[in-house]
Amino acid sequence: MEHQLTRVAVLGLGTMGPGIVATLARGGLSVAAYDPNQEAIDRAGEAVDAASEVLDQLARPQFPSSAPTLTNDFEECIQDADLVIENIPENLELKLEVLSTLGKRVSPDCILASDSSGIPITQLQEKVSNPSRVVGMHWSNPPHIIPMIEVIAGEQTSSDTVGAIVSLIRHLGLVPVTVKKDVPGFVENRILYALLRECFDLVEAGVIDPRDLDTCVSWGIGYKLAVIGPMALVDMAGLDIYESVASYLNQGLCNRSDVTTVVSDATKRGELGMKAGKGIYEYSPEEIKSLRAYRAKALVEVQGAMKSIPHPT
Repeated sequence: MEHQLTRVAVLGLGTMGPGIVATLARGGLSVAAYDPNQEAIDRAGEAVDAASEVLDQLARPQFPSSAPTLTNDFEECIQDADLVIENIPENLELKLEVLSTLGKRVSPDCILASDSSGIPITQLQEKVSNPSRVVGMHWSNPPHIIPMIEVIAGEQTSSDTVGAIVSLIRHLGLVPVTVKKDVPGFVENRILYALLRECFDLVEAGVIDPRDLDTCVSWGIGYKLAVIGPMALVDMAGLDIYESVASYLNQGLCNRSDVTTVVSDATKRGELGMKAGKGIYEYSPEEIKSLRAYRAKALVEVQGAMKSIPHPT
């Protein structure tokens, strides 16, 4: 069965929600977004407008659409939805409760997509009627800028459901990546968190300070990986070189299964990062505003530069 996706409901207007809403609306879809917190809705209005301005700079495909509806009325949000994207906190029981409720309130054909950062989609299907319509749709932060979206099928997800989400992502001018196995963290976050684990281990051991580490990654590893993926990078360097270095280096890499005390101690103190004014670094309100503007501009320009150079294959 072919899914015609025209009306989308987005649940959650925190960090990711406004960028997702702006992207979908630009694609010509009718979008409604829900959050139980009126303050979050008030902030989201400005955030959606800001994300829309960035999308203009990216020159993403644009189709006629009405302004998105932002509401604290759950039933109003999901009414007549063809697709619901849950973007609620990363809590398994909460997600199961919401998805179970959705399964009873929306039409049997409505696709239920989860923007979970890493909870296996198979687990999220457990309490949903017609679990074949449940699929992972993992956006990267900031969602209105980063073009790659992971698509993850659970054990009971139908190929039609996956196909509908892949088609939607392409319609939006974005890049779908289909994950072949439903593993915790999917692909992007497994790679990212392996990198972060090693980074925190090096900082905690006093090998390097945070600012120098950020410089090393941004202007070294990150600079290359933006153009050359890791598998292509190994080919470029030579598999024999990788084998030689990995044979001794892998033995000394961090393999801890807990969370570094650098993070756990900071969270206990309420030092949660930019949103709290302090995390690894300290931020004034002016610095936060300036950094957000700089990072959005830089990401837009990097993306534009990459698109302007024809890939040889």
